[in-house]
Amino acid sequence: MARLSTELNRYFFEEVSTTQVSLKEILTLAGERTFGFLFVLLALPSALPVPAPGYSVPFGIVLFLLAVQLIVGRTRPWLPESWSHKQFDLGTVQKFVKAGTPWLRRLEAVSRPRLTPICASPPGRVVIGVAIALMAVSMMLPIPLTNTLPAIGIFVTGFGLLDDDGMISVAGLVLCLMGGTLTSLILLFGYEAVRAGLDLVLQR
Repeated sequence: MARLSTELNRYFFEEVSTTQVSLKEILTLAGERTFGFLFVLLALPSALPVPAPGYSVPFGIVLFLLAVQLIVGRTRPWLPESWSHKQFDLGTVQKFVKAGTPWLRRLEAVSRPRLTPICASPPGRVVIGVAIALMAVSMMLPIPLTNTLPAIGIFVTGFGLLDDDGMISVAGLVLCLMGGTLTSLILLFGYEAVRAGLDLVLQR
């Protein structure tokens, strides 16, 4: 099985001949690698320090549904057929793949099957699914700073799942915890700021 970085560059830079790529093509590209592959690929645009308008919400929804399926024990993902026709600009996808390739290759250099029960056992997959579901919700929030770190957490956790590397998935789960903490603090700060503003208005 070819390395993920090699597979993505081959497909998006050599094989695709149209100016648009559909979600169905992206899902087909996953092949037998299923959940891990899709978590990595769909989190990639939001995980990079590159603007990704229009990607965080639809990909966040797909990531959430995939995570729920991982939690309930599915071995192959399912998505509504109507979603498969969603189109994305090839040039934008190529930009994300090019920017993400160096990070993928760094992970590939150290990745190998280890601590596999974290990725392969039902309890481990439930924990991973719950973490990714929560981070997917954070990705969809239209609030600054609530997208990138959760997406990085999904990206790293999914990569560990892809190669049955429990150590990398644990590192990803730590990033998910950090992302969840950051999102919670931002939401709490926003809530307190709104409440203080309302109190100030009502006191006048």
